[in-house]
Amino acid sequence: MPNQLTGDPKQQDVSKFADSMSGSCLCGSITVTLKEKGLFDKPRGHLCYCANCRKVAGSYVASNLLISEDDVQIDDRNGTLTYYEDTASMSGNSVFRYFCKKDGNPVKSETKLYPGKVVIKMGMMPRIPKPEAEGFGLHKHPWQGKNEGVPVYKIKWAGPDKEEMDE
Repeated sequence: MPNQLTGDPKQQDVSKFADSMSGSCLCGSITVTLKEKGLFDKPRGHLCYCANCRKVAGSYVASNLLISEDDVQIDDRNGTLTYYEDTASMSGNSVFRYFCKKDGNPVKSETKLYPGKVVIKMGMMPRIPKPEAEGFGLHKHPWQGKNEGVPVYKIKWAGPDKEEMDE
């Protein structure tokens, strides 16, 4: 049974997500619960415009949340969680991209670059926090708008080689 928290995200009051938030894949086999308190207290997560994230998201941008793996609970009631090892990353490190093998819904990514952390694919959640940054801004389409108050980085949004775009 698919998650009932779908539709207009503005109908989901963020106060009910003060302690946790859950979402599911399209078929409902996989449920992801984020157990981070205060998820909506400040900007959180990032938008990524790199080609690989766009492909995984099936869109011009992916909404991602880098979070401690200890703050994430994944329930896979029908055993549909599987992964693809993406070896075509800029860092040269594999990115393990997890998804539901029944409906194709992206769930999370893992890489050695962020030990103890996972990248949750936020499209499955009922609400998405305002992003703290945008990555791979050089890869944005010319028609894309600007998210006010959100810094845009040329390539990486985190790490020592991050460089903000000139506006």
